[in-house]
Amino acid sequence: MGLTKFFYTNILGWKIEGDFDRSIKKSVLICAPHTSYVDFIVSVLARRILKIEINFVGKKELFSWPIGWYFRWMGGAPLNRSKSENKVEAIATVIKSKQEFRLAIAPEGTRKKVESWKSGYYYIALSAGVPIIAIVFDYPTKILRISEAFYPTGDITIDEPKLKLFYKNIVGKIPEWS
Repeated sequence: MGLTKFFYTNILGWKIEGDFDRSIKKSVLICAPHTSYVDFIVSVLARRILKIEINFVGKKELFSWPIGWYFRWMGGAPLNRSKSENKVEAIATVIKSKQEFRLAIAPEGTRKKVESWKSGYYYIALSAGVPIIAIVFDYPTKILRISEAFYPTGDITIDEPKLKLFYKNIVGKIPEWS
């Protein structure tokens, strides 16, 4: 057992259920419920244990000197966030331009309590022609769960309720925001 896995399971008490289909090189990972910065730490350690590249996009200013190298090393890709640019299409273009890119995104769009998910994750996957993979952070059981790939049909009113089933009875780090 590697040091990271030992720390993740024996010290933090987390376990991972499921895995990624390694033949799927591009996807949108919806990570929820996203209620705390701790989700980032839990997921970065899981990524290391699973030995898989997981990516994110960030405003292009993050990728400047002196810390830009760190964000690239962590799997980040710069995004021009000008008001005139369609962000869904810009992110889909980033995914299409890479050999391998698994975009991690919080469908809530924030770490706060929300009544509904933002739809960007869905339309990014649709535009890029990639599946959606649900990632669960269940804090009471300390399980990070990975779903099988879900291919969007183009009808979010049918697809999103199916995706949300994966999150039924799941509680985040801050339960009242889950």
